Amino acid sequence: MTPAIEIEGLTKVYGSGDEEYLAVDSLELTIGQGEVFGFLGPNGAGKTTTIQMLLEIVFPTSGSARLLGEPLGAAARAQVGYLPEMFQFHPFLRADEFLDFHARLFGIPACERSKRIPEVLEQVGLKESSRSRIRTFSKGMLQRIGIGQAIINRPRLLFLDEPTSALDPMGRRDMRDLIINLKREGTTIFLNSHMLSEVEMVCDRVGIMNKGRLVRVSDVASLTQAEHHVDIRAEGLTDATVERIRAIARGVERKDGYLNVTLEREEQVNEITIIIAESGATLLELKPRQVALEEAFLEVIEESAG
Repeated sequence: MTPAIEIEGLTKVYGSGDEEYLAVDSLELTIGQGEVFGFLGPNGAGKTTTIQMLLEIVFPTSGSARLLGEPLGAAARAQVGYLPEMFQFHPFLRADEFLDFHARLFGIPACERSKRIPEVLEQVGLKESSRSRIRTFSKGMLQRIGIGQAIINRPRLLFLDEPTSALDPMGRRDMRDLIINLKREGTTIFLNSHMLSEVEMVCDRVGIMNKGRLVRVSDVASLTQAEHHVDIRAEGLTDATVERIRAIARGVERKDGYLNVTLEREEQVNEITIIIAESGATLLELKPRQVALEEAFLEVIEESAG
């Protein structure tokens, strides 16, 4: 199957001479159709610039890309939806008029628009506000109508740049559900977000950018389970025993009455229990701890900066 996104050596340089700034550096990336891909990185890492190059909002200095098998251009964009991070919509339009305007831009016939607009308004939770003026919308409602215009054309590829930034917890849950449903329908979703807990719940893979370079691409499970973490609570645990544990572990930290231990291999858990038993201490609790995506992300960024 043709990839949804193929990027080869994509580079963007702003300015020249002493004021030259390398925003994206030789990006190589392939994303499969039907995938939910999280694009992560600190502010200024090059995430939004990458999206803008793929949509020809800005043009690359060098390199190339294809969307759904098409070179960048009008044919590719006709199959794409996009919610930018910073948006400003027509305040004088009603919600249904606004979606009708965007549907017309995609050339959707009137008979289809009359069915599609109510459907989208319900999908994004604005069914009761279809005839409300956009100028009366809260930040969360503006985010929802923005998502509505991004999916009005039933895109095969959807770019979402910080889609939950203005949403409350219920809104974020609705967004997760929408992303999952779109994935089930076969839509590929390219998600740029700082809400890493949300990314962890919906994405198949993530790419991590730092200072314009792609420093890691991984499926979420591999990234969060690259190491084994266990929290240990024991009675009579001496400093000498902790040092024996430290000798076989990647990291040991005392916190909130627990010994937080990081291991390279799951089998080392048995070694630790033997050390504790041999020391005469009483093991009260031993529980594995899942690494959050945020923790793994920060570790990758620190490694890439080092």
